[in-house]
Parts: sequence; structure tokens; C-alpha cells
Amino acid sequence: MSWDDWAAQDAVSLADLIRKGDVTASEIGQQMAAAVELVDPSISAVVELFSDAIDDPASNRTNMDGPFAGVPFLMKDLGPTVKGRLQEMGSLFMQGNRPQVDAYLTGRVRGAGLNIVGRTTTPEFGVCSSAENPAVYVTRNPWDTDFTTCGSSAGTAASIAAGVLPLSHGTDGGGSIRIPAGLNGLIGLKASRGVFSIAPGLSDLTGLVSTQGCLSRTVRDTAAFVDACRGGAPGEFMPYWKADRTYVDRIRSDPPRLRIALSHEWGDYSAPPHFISELERAGRFLEALGHVVEWTLPPIDFRSAFAAQTMCYISNFAQVIQGYLEARSLSHPPADLIEPINIRIWEAGRDMSYHDRYKMQAVFNSVARAFGAFFEDWDIILTPVVARPTPKIGTTEYLTISDNSSVHDWFANLWQFFAYTPLSNLAGIPGISLPMAKQENGLPLGIHAQAGQARDGLLLQLAAQIERALDGKWHSDRTPAVHVTGGSR
Repeated sequence: MSWDDWAAQDAVSLADLIRKGDVTASEIGQQMAAAVELVDPSISAVVELFSDAIDDPASNRTNMDGPFAGVPFLMKDLGPTVKGRLQEMGSLFMQGNRPQVDAYLTGRVRGAGLNIVGRTTTPEFGVCSSAENPAVYVTRNPWDTDFTTCGSSAGTAASIAAGVLPLSHGTDGGGSIRIPAGLNGLIGLKASRGVFSIAPGLSDLTGLVSTQGCLSRTVRDTAAFVDACRGGAPGEFMPYWKADRTYVDRIRSDPPRLRIALSHEWGDYSAPPHFISELERAGRFLEALGHVVEWTLPPIDFRSAFAAQTMCYISNFAQVIQGYLEARSLSHPPADLIEPINIRIWEAGRDMSYHDRYKMQAVFNSVARAFGAFFEDWDIILTPVVARPTPKIGTTEYLTISDNSSVHDWFANLWQFFAYTPLSNLAGIPGISLPMAKQENGLPLGIHAQAGQARDGLLLQLAAQIERALDGKWHSDRTPAVHVTGGSR
């Protein structure tokens, strides 16, 4: 099909074309590979394509009778493992790492009929703000390649924004789906805890803040992905809840009149004036749809919450790195193979006490309870997706190649940028970034909506109502500078 026709399709419509016999799954995969060849030299978003999977989706254990019927799907090079395929996590240290088991979610993705055809870029171990280390790769924003995509689902966001494919995998431990979605003009849902499994290597008891998901261009693609891929593996430490009806069905109707809170002040953090005006504009748009919109804020001790979040990241990532070191019988991270901030994270967190973790978990509990009480009175709260403009390539202060000698100072600086997304991971509540706004330089800016635990369907229902009101044109026919159609329209 022409590139204009290709870019007009979402994953659901591509699956319909395959089922009708208008195209084959292999032909769709080959056009996706051609799209990578066309745009990836400018954005460096795809680490590897699996030619065997593209040529013969059924041989890749793809369920061709699943709802996505063999539509190609890229996995972020982090998180769920794919048996026999490389997973290098954006790290020189992990080069050649080839897992020998599928993650549980990998099976769910295949069962949904998504054909796993390659890997997308990510910062080392998914820690920092963008996939930007010249020793590995530098992933660029398709809207303007002088700027980063942010991350950590960097390559996935860039690939979808550039028109390579409509739907792809992401992970989110503090905004890593929602932030790149918001800064690349996409839809990014972080699901509630208890939706997507992180088995077999982790459970929600140990992973605590991280979850899986996708980025997309349409609400129905995200809804269909959640419907098909949700669910817990045998032996989970917590119940994995089910929706009372499919999200694909739910998003066909508008939500009831909602009470929607607005805030740009998130503890010590606040957005610049232009972001605030864009948030206000989004609020007026929702009022015009019939919702009640007011300025208010959850009663949370934000300083304690961010301190606990920092402790969680340091202790979790330190143990991840320690595990990789032990697997190679190493006593210390090699400085030529692991990035400086990740070494400092390991140093700060490897011997963290149970008492420290206990105090952290007490804060997690109080924050989650405060959000829960807030969402008894309010349906949704809106903020910008970030509190700072998209950085230019080479802004090292947010990267794990930074020379900052203090890992705590590095995280404190990161929170000034990524202020609004991490606490939903702490509390286990859902959040979604919607491409409703623009930065002053024309780059996309996501509007971030959060709701109470297990109210993912409400977020998607509101997102679908907005999408219909915009006639599906989130960007008013604007196209990124790097795009399969030629871009800059």
C-alpha cells in the first residue's frame, strides 16, 4: 500500500485487512521493515529486526487467529524476554545476552496475534530519561531530530511517531510509557497494578513500581492490547483483576459526566507558564464535553513520596545490576561497560537495609491511601505529562552517562523534569498520556490523566470521547519531520 495509506492504518484496521485477505501478515511485516529502512537512519529507534518472523509469522509462534491476526509488533529491548532472541537492555555490558525462556507476557502478546518482529532502543537498564549514549545508540525525536524522544520506551515511541508501525511494546516504572508517548505525540497507558504480569522473573511484590504495556496512535489499539494481553501468570503474589466488560466495547460509548481535577503544582514541582496554559486549554475542552473541571490537588506529602520513590529506584536497580554481576562472577561493575550513574546506583543501593525498605513501603502505603481517598471524590486528575520542555540531544544532566557524583542529586534533578508520572507507579494507579497539547517550539506535549486503582477503563473511555471529538486528528493533520510519508506536513 502507499505510505499515506500505511500511515492511516492502526493495528486493528491492519488486522481487519489481513482477515479479509486483502494482504497477508507477511506482506504487512515486509512493509514495516521497509518503513524501518526508510526512517531509522534518521532516528535510530530499532535495534534489530527478525527477518524469519517477518517472512513467516506463524513460524514465530504467532496466533494467527488472535485479534491482531499477525500484525507486526516491536518489543522494547527490556522487560519481557523472548526465548532465543537477544535482549541487551541498552548496555554494552549486556551485549550478546540471549534469554532462554519466554516471559509470560511474551506468550500473551503472541496469543493476541501480534507478531514479534524486532527490538527497540532503551537507555541502559531503562534507568534514565532517553536512549542516548553514543557508545550504544542515540535515538532522536521524529518531530525534530535535534531533540530527544525521552524514555525509557524511546525506540518504541520514535518508531510509532515516524509511521513505522501503529502499536508497540513499552515498560513503565515511573513514566517510561507515558513520557515518550507525550513528547512524541502518542497515546501511552500505564495500567493499574494487577493488569499485566511481569512473570516469571519478577512479581509485583518485588518489581513494585514497574509494569508493562504499549504505545499507540489510537485509543482502540491500546484498548484491544489490554483486553488481549492482560492477566496474571500462575503463582502471582496478588490477584489480577478482570474488567466487567472489554475495553474495546467500553470505549464505544462516552463516559458519564466526570469530576476532573487539574493541577500543575505537584509538591515542590511546577510547570512553566506555557504548559499551564495548555493544561487550562485541555480543561476547557473537557468542560465543553460536559465534564466538571476544577483546580485541586490530592493531600499527599510529596517530598516524602519522591524520597521513597528515589529509594525504591536505587534499591531495585542496584539489585538488578548485582544479579547481572553475580551471573558473571564479578564483584564490581566494569566502568568501561556500565554507565557512571548506574554504577553509583549500585554503590548506593546494594547494601540497603530492610529497615530502609520498610520505611519506604510505609510511605508507599500512605501515598496510595491518599490517592484512594482523593479518587472517592474525583474521577480523574489532569497534569502535563512533564514539567520541563523536551531536552535537546546531548543534555547529559538527565542521562546515566552524567558525571554527577551524587546519585541522590541526580534523581532530585530528574524529578524536576519527570514530576507528574512517578507517583502513579508508587500507588499502582493507572495513568494515560494523551496528545492534546503542544510546546512553544511546536513539539508535542502530552496531557496526563490519572484515575483510581482499576479504573483503567474509565481513562480509556474518556480518551476515546476526546478522540471522537477531535475526529481522530490528535495533531490537526501535522506530521513529524521524519515520517514514512515524507513528513513536515
